[in-house]
Amino acid sequence: MSVLSGKKVLLGVSAGIAAYKTAHLVRQFIKAGAEVQVVQTPASKEFITPLTLSTLSKNPVHSTFYHEEDENAVWNNHVDLGLWADIMLIAPATANTLAKMTNGVCDNLLLATYLSAKCPVYFAPAMDLDMYQHPSTKTSIQKLTEFGHIFIPATSGELASGLVGEGRLAEPEDIVAFIEKDSLSKLPLKGKKVLITAGPTYEAIDPVRFIGNHSSGKMGFELAKAAANLGAEVILITGPSYQQISHSLVKRIDVISADDMYHACHDHYKTVDVAVCSAAVADYKPAHVADQKIKKKDASLQIELVPTKDILASLGVEKKHQLLVGFALETDNEEENAKGKIERKNLDFIVLNSLRDKGAGFAKDTNKITIIDKDFSIQKFDTKSKPDVAKDILTVIIQKLHV
Repeated sequence: MSVLSGKKVLLGVSAGIAAYKTAHLVRQFIKAGAEVQVVQTPASKEFITPLTLSTLSKNPVHSTFYHEEDENAVWNNHVDLGLWADIMLIAPATANTLAKMTNGVCDNLLLATYLSAKCPVYFAPAMDLDMYQHPSTKTSIQKLTEFGHIFIPATSGELASGLVGEGRLAEPEDIVAFIEKDSLSKLPLKGKKVLITAGPTYEAIDPVRFIGNHSSGKMGFELAKAAANLGAEVILITGPSYQQISHSLVKRIDVISADDMYHACHDHYKTVDVAVCSAAVADYKPAHVADQKIKKKDASLQIELVPTKDILASLGVEKKHQLLVGFALETDNEEENAKGKIERKNLDFIVLNSLRDKGAGFAKDTNKITIIDKDFSIQKFDTKSKPDVAKDILTVIIQKLHV
């Protein structure tokens, strides 16, 4: 999964021959998981048609403030477009468009939208080499970077004039990679390593049967996605789960039993900045595991159970620089039991779930949490989707890390 997944990208296309590359550029953004809308200058339609870009983006392409042929035309609201975007890219950015951006000229929809944008603005120039080297173009680029916009330099190569030199629009793959890298560098958990446990553990009775629980792993997987989307390198240690995750910053480690999860956690714990133990680890396991399938008999069957290793407590003992977060699923005396776990297990905070709360519990798409700090301060949250719950938990983690 790309850092651009789920992002809203507004692509501004100005009138240069390199506009033909924007078809491929839209495809690259879509491939990265972004939603794309395109705004063209009227003159750019001579180089690539709105039909092409609307087909590829699956969104209408805007080029004028309203459709002059339609006497009941709806106003294309540049303010709404500017507010919609998470990222705005102007590519190709011609010398003319750069100069207008620099001086606040607002004579087309693209420029009006640019002046309304509240998001990061990237610009990728494209023009002939003499134009690219002209002092006015260099001044425009300098001023735009002083405005806080991000410059994607042109490359060297064969130009439309037949000359060879600097001024060629960067290739679409390189533009998207540039924005991905720049976006990642600005994320609050960039450079942090986060360990997350998820799912149930299965404790074998015999080669066929096991003791387990109803945990689906959804909460832990959403935490992994949220942490990765914030720039963290994530180690996801999960018990048996049908949940899937695909993200370049997530390393998934599959385990079965509590002992497996214990060893996997300790293999990586020393290297991480944060550990979030959301797995529903079995508290007990059979004292003896049968080598063969136990045959059914009329008599009752007794299985001796012994405690599993307490993963969270063991990490609390070894804690040095790590921020350690636990989960508590309770059915009675919820807050008092959670506070006890904070002290016993040396946690920085605990995420409390109550099975008595509607919308909380195993295998659901929602959750309702209370976060209790090690000083016993309490934050209560409404019932939310698990992706939103994950964001709330990560927000608290970021606050604790002071990043």
